[in-house]
Amino acid sequence: MVFFGFLIIFALIYTSINMSDNKNLLTEIAKRWKLDAKLEDTDRYFYSQNEVDDILSGEKCYVIGRKGTGKTAISEYLLKKANFKFSEKLSFKNFPFNELYSLSNTKYTAPNQYISIWKYLIYSFICRMMICNEGISSSLRAELAKAYGTDPITSLPRTVNTWTKKDFSLSLAGVINAKFTNEAPELEKLSWIERVNILEDIIMGHLDKSSYYIIFDELDEDYRDVTNKGEFEYYSNLITSLFKAVQDIKSIFRNTDFNIYPVVFLRDDIYSLIKDSDKNKWSDFKVDLNWNEIKIKQMLAYRISRAHNLDGEILPFDKAWNLLFFRKDVPKGNQGKKMVNSFEFISGSTHLRPRDFIRYIQVCAEDTLTQGYKQIHPKTIKFVDKAFSNYLRDEIVDEIHALLPDINNILQIISQIRKQTFTVTEFKEVYRSYLDAGTIKEKNIEYVLQTLYDFSVLGNQPKQKNNQIFRYLNREARINFREQLVVHRGLFKSLQIL
Repeated sequence: MVFFGFLIIFALIYTSINMSDNKNLLTEIAKRWKLDAKLEDTDRYFYSQNEVDDILSGEKCYVIGRKGTGKTAISEYLLKKANFKFSEKLSFKNFPFNELYSLSNTKYTAPNQYISIWKYLIYSFICRMMICNEGISSSLRAELAKAYGTDPITSLPRTVNTWTKKDFSLSLAGVINAKFTNEAPELEKLSWIERVNILEDIIMGHLDKSSYYIIFDELDEDYRDVTNKGEFEYYSNLITSLFKAVQDIKSIFRNTDFNIYPVVFLRDDIYSLIKDSDKNKWSDFKVDLNWNEIKIKQMLAYRISRAHNLDGEILPFDKAWNLLFFRKDVPKGNQGKKMVNSFEFISGSTHLRPRDFIRYIQVCAEDTLTQGYKQIHPKTIKFVDKAFSNYLRDEIVDEIHALLPDINNILQIISQIRKQTFTVTEFKEVYRSYLDAGTIKEKNIEYVLQTLYDFSVLGNQPKQKNNQIFRYLNREARINFREQLVVHRGLFKSLQIL
């Protein structure tokens, strides 16, 4: 009896500890997992892939991917990585792009007129980072400090505005005069090219072998209405010039011992709109952030393991997943006749992007804590699916709005059709009624369908009913107007498709 009593007590203690561990895991995920990588604990949760090593080594400098694929997470990792202390992140969130548009070099034709200003900014940030490098001569560092200051940069627009004023050359007087043994130029009359050349020579003459990272992120701030070709041309030329400036700097410093690494992060839909004869050459330096089920599982195993135990081993996916989820299948569809495992159910509602899974699991954890469960239950997964559907719709609207300003009304057409699959003819009939009513302005219906397909709102439904073709699963997929169209399952609830 004593022995059995001991076993019962041990079982109760073990269960109590296990429930406490699970509650801690759920709480960590609910409170610490963030959609915005800038707000997350990078040291704890960043999942590094081979592509990141290529960026760190300077092999790659253009990082291209959809919203939610991890661009900002990588940029934060580059910024915070301890053994690369010379790094500066230029976030163009809420940046007044009109100020940059006014800084074109009229000696160059479009789209090259902004190359000089981008090189000037990159070199200026390198010079500013040189101030903190004790391997650089103290006299030069003192002169650079007079010009660029040593206080942390709190406003990128204000900094750019200061550095691009004509009289800023006067602040660089000590640095510039030291470069010229004879008569120095009239500082206020220096052209952009002259300023760039002077800074380039200073860097060439004084830089050591330390690594310098200049990170460009959130460049989509002025990506608004692509249909307004005049405004979009300014933006497109500015971004094209940035890519060319980075390419030019890599070429200039290629055969030196200097480690200058400008890195540009850009959405893939914006990148696809850039038209330039040099674009094919950029492929050698480009990283495409494409995710598949294997990569997603590896990323989730890493994050769940880190949430469970910061210093513990990284668990295999199944073991990590089972810490968090009940080992029960989830009923699929309204009637719930088909049962699928929890990962498959959640995955089917996403676009296989890290942010999608983080959002879904985060909300599941919040609801599970509220319900008092120790693990995420199939009922919770089903319940959260509606909220996630609204999240996915908002993400897609944000992505597509620049291409289709009428996107909300276009999605309403799909709601009106109210079917999971439909023909192109059915869509066109309802679309024309919206055109006639003046609710929608875009007249090119095939362009609309192509855009919806490109962003995986719609896919193709071949005759084989168990097979659907979505672009997020196959980047090379092209819309087939002869086949039926199918709505992505993650949007069913937000579009009232039953």
